[in-house]
Amino acid sequence: MERLLMKELASTSVSPAGGSGGGCISQGAGYLTDNYGHVFVKQNKKSGAATMFMGELEGLKALEGTGCIRVPKPIKVFPMPDGGAAIIVEHVHIKPLSPTCEAEAGTNLARLHLHNRELKEKAESSGDGNSLRYVAEFGFSTTTCCGYIPQDNTWTDDWVTFFTQRRLELQVNLAVKKYHDQELLHQWTAMKPKIPSFFKGIVVQPSLLHGDLWGGNIGQTAKGEPIVFDPAVFYGHDEYDLGISSMFGGFGKSFFDAYHKLIPRTEGFDVRQELYKLFHYLNHYNHFGSSYRGSCMKILKNLAR
Repeated sequence: MERLLMKELASTSVSPAGGSGGGCISQGAGYLTDNYGHVFVKQNKKSGAATMFMGELEGLKALEGTGCIRVPKPIKVFPMPDGGAAIIVEHVHIKPLSPTCEAEAGTNLARLHLHNRELKEKAESSGDGNSLRYVAEFGFSTTTCCGYIPQDNTWTDDWVTFFTQRRLELQVNLAVKKYHDQELLHQWTAMKPKIPSFFKGIVVQPSLLHGDLWGGNIGQTAKGEPIVFDPAVFYGHDEYDLGISSMFGGFGKSFFDAYHKLIPRTEGFDVRQELYKLFHYLNHYNHFGSSYRGSCMKILKNLAR
């Protein structure tokens, strides 16, 4: 890997640093370089790894570009000689969120979600044409992955249509194909017509989302600054990012209180949270198997009532 990094980064010196590790999807390790400093390299041998990592790279760039939330600086994606691909990002020593940092993280996430609509408001008030920076639709400019499953980010002007077809239905179809789960399909068919009613009375504006903000994808730097990583970025409903954040722990009351101080809950919030959790349970079902099926079925049945 050291020789490969010297080539890809045009470095004259590369040495292992910071140990190695990995998650459920990819393996990573730290390296010290003469021209990029301390970097972290994550690699995956799956055939879709290049797509996955390019989506991550572009997502990190988009998040970084808002100036609202700290991410590891994205550097490069490159193919591995024996198949698959790798991504290089800034190496950051990350610790679990402290209670004090949690509130700042909640504020930063809300600022991220407000950033796109603030661009629109500034452009409309100044008339300077910067509305070109405002994103008016739901989706993203490239394919991103939640885990290793590619997301359909085709631009769509209606959130309910986007989320129903390009998030939930895609996952249901994958599960039916993979597990021949006809009961899941039946429950989905019963629940699907009710989805528009969950958004009655609210206007959903596109927000730039992290897309996979569970407790394992956020922490704090050595300086006590909140940092997020491993995103599945797209423009969507701000409430979507909160769905998985309440599923697996890792976030305290101060996080949500700080977030909702800037973006208050609206009518139907709790029901929509179940809808957004459904996506992640379906995604976990398709990644990790039947242990997540029960949660999928429970939410489908409850929402269909």
